[in-house]
Amino acid sequence: MQTLTNEIQREVNRVILGKQEVVRKVLTAILAGGHVLLEDVPGVGKTTMAMAFARTLGLSTKRVQFTSDTMPSDIIGFSVYDKDGGALRYQAGAVMTNLLLADEINRTSPKTQSALLEAMEERRVTVDGVTRALPEPFVVLATQNPVGSAGTQKLPESQLDRFLIQLSMGYPDVASQAALMKERHHDDPLESCRPVTDAQGLVELCRQAMETYVADELYLYIAELAEATRTHADVVLGLSPRGALALTRAAKANAFLEGREYATPDDVAAMFADVVAHRLVLSARARLHEVTGRQMAGEILGQVRRPDVREFRLK
Repeated sequence: MQTLTNEIQREVNRVILGKQEVVRKVLTAILAGGHVLLEDVPGVGKTTMAMAFARTLGLSTKRVQFTSDTMPSDIIGFSVYDKDGGALRYQAGAVMTNLLLADEINRTSPKTQSALLEAMEERRVTVDGVTRALPEPFVVLATQNPVGSAGTQKLPESQLDRFLIQLSMGYPDVASQAALMKERHHDDPLESCRPVTDAQGLVELCRQAMETYVADELYLYIAELAEATRTHADVVLGLSPRGALALTRAAKANAFLEGREYATPDDVAAMFADVVAHRLVLSARARLHEVTGRQMAGEILGQVRRPDVREFRLK
C-alpha cells in the first residue's frame, strides 16, 4: 500500500509545486479520517490543492464559496414540498459528497459555520427531524483567510476542534515559482491530474492505516502531552479528549505513510503542532508577547519526556 500512497503524493505534487510536506500532511489527515483547515493569504494554491486531491483520489466533490449570505441550507440541504407526491422531499446540500471544499469558511456567519458541526463529527446531517448519513468517505478541506482580513470572522473553538489538522502553505520558493509560471503559461496541470484510486480504495487505505499498532506507553505519552497543554500557565484552553484522539489517529497515519505497522513517539512529535496548535486558546499574556499556537505547541512538546523509540516496536 505504500506504493499507492506514494503515487497519490506524486500526482498531487505534479500540480502543487514545492509543497511536498504540506501535501504529505494533508494525505496523513485524510488517511486518519480527519478534516483539514488550510489558512493562508489568497492565491497560494489552497483551492487547487483540494481539487488535485479530489481528482487523484477519485472522489466526488462539491465546492462552496462561503460569503456573508451563505445559508445553512446551502450546506446541509432543505425540504421542499413535492406537489406530485404530496409530501416533503429532501433537496441535498453540498455535504452530500465525498470531498467538500469549503472555500474561505471564515467569511460567513457563525450560524452557517455551525451547520457543518454535525456533518464533520458524526458524518450525518439532520434536516426537519430526519437524519441522513453522508457518503463514505467524507472529508472537509476548508480554506480560510488570516483572521483580520477583510470580511472574516473567527471560527468558534467548537468548530476548530473538529479539524484534525491546520496547515499553512506559504509562498513557493523562487525555483518553484519560476517553474509554476512557465508551466501554467500553456497548460493547467490540474486538467491532466489522473485518479490513482477511488472512494472504496481510499476507505480500505484508511482502514489499514487505523490498524497501526499503538503501544500502551505511547497512549500514556499522548495523554501526558494533552495534560501538559491543560496545565500550562499560558494556555487558557488546552487539548480536548477529541484532540487527543485526533493526535493518536494522526500518529497512526504518519506511521502508515512511513511503511511501518507500529507508531512511535516520533510519529506523535511529527504531527503534534499540526493537530494541537489551532486547538489552543492562549492567555492574554501570551498573546501580548505575540506567542503563536505553534510556538506554544513546540514548547510543550519539548517539556514532556519523549519515550525511547526502541520501546515501540510490535510486541
